[in-house]
Order: sequence, then C-alpha cells, then structure tokens
Amino acid sequence: MKKALLTIFVLVSLPFNLYAQIDAGKIVKNAFAYWRGEASVSIAAMTIHRPGWERRMKIKAWTQGETDSLFVIIEPAKDKGNGTLKLAKSMWMYNPKVNRIIKLPPSMMSQGWQGSDFSNNDLAKTDSIIKDYVHTLEETTIDQGKKIYLIKSIPKPDAPVIWGMIKLTIREDHILLKEEFFDEDFESVKALTAWDIQMTDSKLFPMQWKMQKTDAADEYTQFVYDKIEFKQNLSKSIFTRTNLKNPGL
Repeated sequence: MKKALLTIFVLVSLPFNLYAQIDAGKIVKNAFAYWRGEASVSIAAMTIHRPGWERRMKIKAWTQGETDSLFVIIEPAKDKGNGTLKLAKSMWMYNPKVNRIIKLPPSMMSQGWQGSDFSNNDLAKTDSIIKDYVHTLEETTIDQGKKIYLIKSIPKPDAPVIWGMIKLTIREDHILLKEEFFDEDFESVKALTAWDIQMTDSKLFPMQWKMQKTDAADEYTQFVYDKIEFKQNLSKSIFTRTNLKNPGL
C-alpha cells in the first residue's frame, strides 16, 4: 500500500514541463511524418529572390521514409538535370554539364540548395529535428476553431546540429505552419512559413512555402507546389546514383 501511495505521489509531483516535453515530441514527430508521408512525388516551382534579381526553376522531387530523397531540376533548360540524392546520411550532387557525381561532406547539408535559402536538410525534410532536439510545448492557441501548438526545440547535448534553437508552429491536424531557426545565441536567422492549405490527392497540405532571412526583408526563397502525390512506397531504383544521373525527365 505504501509503495502504491509513493508511486502516485511521485507521478503527481512530476513537473508539468516533463509532460509538455513528451507531448511536444509526439506533436513534432507526427507533424514531420505527415509532411513527408510514407513516400511522395511532387513538382514545384522555386523562386530565389534577391535585391535586383530573381532566379526561377521547376523541380521534380521524390521522397521516401525519413531520410531518402531525390531532387532534380526540370526547368529552365540550362539547369535541367542538375540534381541531389540523399540516402540516409550520405548525399550526392550531379551536374550534367561536367557529367560528374560528387559526394558531399556532412557539413554541406546545411548549405543552400542551388543557392537558395532552403538548405539541403530543409528540402530533404531530415529527421534531425526529431532525433537531435528536446521539445517543449510553450503555448496552445486557437485559430479558426483549431488548436495551434507553439513548440520550442533545444539541441540535445553534443548533437551534431547548427541551430541553437528551433521554434515550431504546428496545427492540431499535424500541419506545420512555421519553423523558425535560431543561432547559438538564440538570435533568429531565418523562418519557414507555409500557407495556401489545400486538399491534395489524399490529404490537406500547404501548397506554398517561403524561407526568409530574418535580417533581410528582400531576400527569400518561395516554393510553390504544382502538384504532390503521397504514396505508400516507391521503387528503390529511384534513389540511386544511376537514377540521379539519368532520371528520365
């Protein structure tokens, strides 16, 4: 009896933040699983905007699971065939002009993809946010009848990450609305926002995304989906260096 009462006392005495962390971790995991799906095939237009110039391209992307992805430029003609393949923790890039596949070091995962504000990790929807961070639910609000969770994510000790903190805004139906990235001094560096939520072939999904630097109002990259299809599985042959070099576009 005393043992049972002690157990109840310990459970009741646990700090609220512990429950918040457990709940927040589940919310984040579900949101990124929803974002990627089991597998997906998509076509999107990407615009890199800088003061005085813009660069536009169209991209076809394949993703599977939490780590595998292939991104290939299909327009404009001068960039067609440039691609990036990510398998687990390894990444390769292909440039058809020099007909070479180059393996990238892990440090390149944080570099901008094709000069954009989206890093290779951002486009690949890496699972690092799930594995390398501790999540705390800071606030819950209501917008248009749906709960909105505001979550703070802090790196685990010795985690191999570049962000000192990430803040996430996630709707109760697992839709990621915002992801803000902070440096080691907790200064905001850039933010990803999502909107134009539409029903795709199988679920609601934001069709427009923008990554914008915090200190540069006129520098951003916008990602607009033409279409996206979520699938149960894709052929393993898609995620190969052979297919990176010749995806049959």
